[in-house]
Amino acid sequence: MAAPVCSQSEDEGFSSQDEQETSSREDSGDAESSLHDALYLKMTELVEFLLLKYRAKQPTTKAEMLSRVIRKYQDHFPEIFSLASECMQLLFGIDVKEVDPSNLTYVLVTTLGLTYDGMVSNGQSMPNTGLLVMLLRLILAEGDCAPEENVWEALSVMGVCDGKVHWLYGEPRELLTKVWVQEKYLEYRQVPNSDPARYEFLWGPRAHAETTKLKVLKFFLRDYRRDPRSVPSLFQEALSDEEEGA
Repeated sequence: MAAPVCSQSEDEGFSSQDEQETSSREDSGDAESSLHDALYLKMTELVEFLLLKYRAKQPTTKAEMLSRVIRKYQDHFPEIFSLASECMQLLFGIDVKEVDPSNLTYVLVTTLGLTYDGMVSNGQSMPNTGLLVMLLRLILAEGDCAPEENVWEALSVMGVCDGKVHWLYGEPRELLTKVWVQEKYLEYRQVPNSDPARYEFLWGPRAHAETTKLKVLKFFLRDYRRDPRSVPSLFQEALSDEEEGA
């Protein structure tokens, strides 16, 4: 017996509705993905713009960022600005600091109070202070004295490898064992009585003069939240040093 006409009509209606709902979800997903890609692109453009301002030692304003970079995505400025600021701090060691709330003016300064601008004389266009800050933290995590092999093992996770030129930081061994030693941010010395010779890194006098253990540890608090086992002892030591310094 043939199916009733009304039953066929209902089946066709349900099928059509399912297809419309599926199509609507796909369209919504495509639109969300497209917006995400557009905001990510704007974030990278804003980072490039802020790096130009840093190298020129010029301030910027929210109005300038909106007109020159953000443009039609102004409603998403808080999200884009937040991501760009975090990238500047973690990757390049640069803080985007508000100095005039009345017209939202910002300056770009090296983080943690360091006076080193991260620009070396070989034509490198990107500041490398972010790697220096990472290394200062690694030394603290190793008990103020980091074996060289442990440093390279930790940095390799970031793609920074001994003897391999990095796209952002250049030749890392030269930075770690020469540039930052000459700048007095690091000490690089042979481990006493080691045979064959092994080497280790310590904070240099300029690092001690310009920043503190507590500032460095607070900077990386987001990392310690993922691994809280190292927090108590490191922070207690940093607080003790802070009190002694005071």
